[in-house]
Amino acid sequence: MIRPDRIFEDPQRKKTFKGVAYALMALFIAVDFIMPRHHAPFFWDEIPGFSSVFGLAACVLIIAVSKALGKFWLHKKEDYYD
Repeated sequence: MIRPDRIFEDPQRKKTFKGVAYALMALFIAVDFIMPRHHAPFFWDEIPGFSSVFGLAACVLIIAVSKALGKFWLHKKEDYYD
């Protein structure tokens, strides 16, 4: 039995998961080209795939800003409390 916390330790399983994730992202963008838009309140709502790309960019930006905050603001030297 595979422990849930060790699911992605196997390189083949990790590679398969990445492939499935990329395929799903491509599928969502492709479906966005096919679905009709009845009411788009903003001009960017009419751009196919915009929401997917915007969401990915926002997540990457959040991660980058969080890492920068951790490194330059929260991180202390090893001898800080000495």
